[in-house]
Amino acid sequence: MAPTALLYDIHGNVLALEAVLADARAAGAERFLLGGDYALFGPWPAETVAALDAVENATWIRGNVDRWSAFPDQAGDEGILQRAIAACRSALDDGIVARLGALPEQVVLEGTRYCHASPLSDLRSFLPEAADGDDELLAGASERRIVFGHTHLQFRRTRPDGIELLNPGSVGMPLDGDQRAAYALLLDDGSIELRRIAYEHARSAAAMRERFGDADWAVRSEKRLLTAQL
Repeated sequence: MAPTALLYDIHGNVLALEAVLADARAAGAERFLLGGDYALFGPWPAETVAALDAVENATWIRGNVDRWSAFPDQAGDEGILQRAIAACRSALDDGIVARLGALPEQVVLEGTRYCHASPLSDLRSFLPEAADGDDELLAGASERRIVFGHTHLQFRRTRPDGIELLNPGSVGMPLDGDQRAAYALLLDDGSIELRRIAYEHARSAAAMRERFGDADWAVRSEKRLLTAQL
């Protein structure tokens, strides 16, 4: 069986996506798990979704920003967030916004659970180091491997009970100080390979200002793309 590429948190960054897709296909990937957060906060919302729609053998799940874009009232009233959502919605066809918002929150495939942040929530997630709330975040999930994203931090660790927690990292907006796009390969023997791929991140950052001007949320995204930090 060919490898499966695990792609999370793309955030409208089609340059990073294209680099990751090329690398994954060169590594033999024939299936793709898309872990949510597809368009919001990046310079190319529509182009990114179009590129993902062209990916064959892909399983999609919903991220929190996909939900927020479809249902802005669920995102709270923070001004910077609502302005970003409005810009993203204006860049996407209404049908695409609705389709992304209606994706399943999580799936179980071949004994692995794929969710956006945790089995409990699309907002609360695991961290690289064990924390007191980890048991709550599992929400009773019994699969031996849980794959999630949301924090944009690539890591894996195994709990004392043997459950493996895997974050493939963010394709489009890493936040661990490394600007390279992050994803993971599930190999045919069941092992995981964490990968980082260089791309023109400064070009993506510049595109934020070219596309959305000096909007506060766009300036924030520009800085995150340049520094890979919050």
